[in-house]
Amino acid sequence: MAAQEQYEELSRQLGAVAAVRRDLSRVLPPECPPASAMTLALLKQCGEVRMSKLAELLGIDMSVTSRHVAYAAERGWLDRHPDPLDKRSRLLSISPQGVEMLEQVSARYTRALTACLSDWPDEDVVRLTELLGRLRESFGGCRLRAPQP
Repeated sequence: MAAQEQYEELSRQLGAVAAVRRDLSRVLPPECPPASAMTLALLKQCGEVRMSKLAELLGIDMSVTSRHVAYAAERGWLDRHPDPLDKRSRLLSISPQGVEMLEQVSARYTRALTACLSDWPDEDVVRLTELLGRLRESFGGCRLRAPQP
């Protein structure tokens, strides 16, 4: 097990990753903010979902999810139709225009990463990708809770 200092440094480095994410968001098309890109990516990955499931996947409140969905729907990036099992609910799915936007986002992210990491050896890029995937998997099975007072 790593020493406490190593976890503290990891915490600092993960905080710095937020700055990298902000920098990457600057390469997005102006009409596609990061929340829209994430919404489209989840819909592409998960297929048809209810709004409540999308909110859960995004980790945000239903009202905020509803605003993200409305924004994407206005631009034709997603489709909404009645849930055959519950006519009061709507199912959401990415539209062909949404797939096109997501491909544009992916291409821009790839170009930015290629430019910023051009001096990295290929092995380092592969290793970072593997470790980030492993980190994500570890948190997928770990339910964090706020400390009790």
